[in-house]
Amino acid sequence: MEPCFLTAAEAAAHIRDGKLTSEALIRSCLARIEARDPRVKAWLYVNKAQAIAAARELDKRAPMGPLHGLPFGVKDMIDTADMPTTYNSPVFQDYRPARDAACVGVARRSGAVILGKTDTLEFAAAGRRAATRNPKNFAHTPGGSSSGSGAAVGDRQVQLAFGTQTGGSHIRPASFNGIYGLKPTWGAVSREGAKQYANSLDTIGWYGRSVADLTLVATAFRLDDAGALGAPAVSSLKVAWCKSPSWHKIEPAGEKALEAACARLAKAGATLVELTLPPAFDGLFEAQNTIMMAEGRASFLDVALEFGDRLHADFHERVTNALGITPEQLIAAYNLAADCRRAFEALYADFDVVLTPASPGEAPEGTYNTGNHIFNAIWTLLHVPCLGIPCTTGPMGLPVGIQIVAPRYGDARLLALGEALAPVIDMETPLYRADA
Repeated sequence: MEPCFLTAAEAAAHIRDGKLTSEALIRSCLARIEARDPRVKAWLYVNKAQAIAAARELDKRAPMGPLHGLPFGVKDMIDTADMPTTYNSPVFQDYRPARDAACVGVARRSGAVILGKTDTLEFAAAGRRAATRNPKNFAHTPGGSSSGSGAAVGDRQVQLAFGTQTGGSHIRPASFNGIYGLKPTWGAVSREGAKQYANSLDTIGWYGRSVADLTLVATAFRLDDAGALGAPAVSSLKVAWCKSPSWHKIEPAGEKALEAACARLAKAGATLVELTLPPAFDGLFEAQNTIMMAEGRASFLDVALEFGDRLHADFHERVTNALGITPEQLIAAYNLAADCRRAFEALYADFDVVLTPASPGEAPEGTYNTGNHIFNAIWTLLHVPCLGIPCTTGPMGLPVGIQIVAPRYGDARLLALGEALAPVIDMETPLYRADA
């Protein structure tokens, strides 16, 4: 097997045991990029010589941390000191930050090789779309705004990549690309050096090809107890499946994924209960949009003033408050979110984890439509950790995932639950297929 097809956890074990060098792994990934990316278009910047040199240096050193020698993609609205950060914006094509974003610094100092910058929706918000295509079917979107990161991991071009989520920009591409993704608890990972959209929503997460991959990165970020909790027996778990208030937007493929996950878990001995969220939660999608658009007004004011008509109209609409959001509406949205966060955590006395759709269904056709974030927005607003798991395929043969959700700062417990649940839910990914 070519090293690029290994999971991050497998590659890390091989490097640790002396069976694989970082240079061999990086060269394999670069060859995969060269062969595939002219059509997938996941990357905006890759420096082959720099990546190989970094890998060679790591091969001479004692392990720096849990990510030693592993390649990492960085969404191109996250700063890198040795690579351009363009935000996929025409007005920032020559921008070179002075230092790494905090998350990039943690990855580097844990031994990761930063392979390059992945394409994204402009400023991970609006405006110009990524050129990236879904590697499973080039006529379809990989999702957004973490378009390039999701596609690069899904296409086996890199083991790990950073994404971000303000509405559904991280977990939805995980579903569309048939990969694993962790959106940690809001605030658990520093956002310093990442372009801000909505201060009280933006969250940095990462993609991998297994739950073990996600846990590996979580240990590097020192999430409380990450990697220290054992996976529980599936038969001991009470799983609350939740259609969420957005069920009216589900598509047949999304409904099939939730039903399949529930059936597989029940067969494995888990106790399944339906969770209907209290009526107050019906307003969370609108509240998330209100907060996102209102906070975006402040986030994009400086670039609107600096670049004027050169900046996409989408950002001027936010700055000029085209939706007419009043302070009273914004305060009401904040208050509803605070009330629902407490109410949601109180529900966990009755079950272990929530199982819910990660997307309406399969990835839409075309690259302009990056998909609807309606099944992600309320969880983002609740600040809870979410773990995307591949589940099934839809009628067009494209992946459809689900997500599991835990209370705030329950990231380590969520990862341990993911280790138990993923082999049951994800029966179609080669990693977990009995005939693989």
